Amino acid sequence: MLYGYLIENFKPYEPIFTADIDIDMVGNSLRPKLKELCDSGKLCRYEAGVYYLPGKLKLKGLTPISASAVARSRYVNRRGKVRGYYSGYTFANQIGLSLQVPYVQEIVTNEASAKVREINIKGQKFIIRKPKAEVTEENVYTLQFLDFLSDIDKYLDGSSENILDKLEKLIKDEKITKELIDTYISLYPTKVYKNLYETGVVYAITQG
Repeated sequence: MLYGYLIENFKPYEPIFTADIDIDMVGNSLRPKLKELCDSGKLCRYEAGVYYLPGKLKLKGLTPISASAVARSRYVNRRGKVRGYYSGYTFANQIGLSLQVPYVQEIVTNEASAKVREINIKGQKFIIRKPKAEVTEENVYTLQFLDFLSDIDKYLDGSSENILDKLEKLIKDEKITKELIDTYISLYPTKVYKNLYETGVVYAITQG
């Protein structure tokens, strides 16, 4: 029953968190059932509380899922539901405004239990922060944009060009509107207002 549920609801190499296994089990029988599946080769254990279904990919001595994939599934987008977003140097690199590839990924998420903390997944470090407001599908890109803008000078390393063009593209692609900005900007330091005008990006924000 458990195996049928897993193959119906999860893809091979997709991180499976025990908290997301929504199936009726008698007493505390979930853990031994998961172990049985692992012992039979039908399921693989990544770390405590995290599993994945094996697929056809064969990698000798290597795990086919990464710490980054587990972090993304746990903190950014979990089972199709937005939970958070990448921030700091991680986000700056993603949008091409910094060539620096950060060793420690930064994530803002509803799942954070403290204002900021460092976690370790299989030897890889992540910085996890609480958001200024609950992250939803509607506001995720606005909060991410305002977070970035509040410390934009820190993330620009002089290696990027066309800064305004890239920020304008971000606003257009993610449909960041004046109404959304007005809703959340008061949660951020006043320098966000200053950076909006100094970058010239304020003129790219349109009425929704």
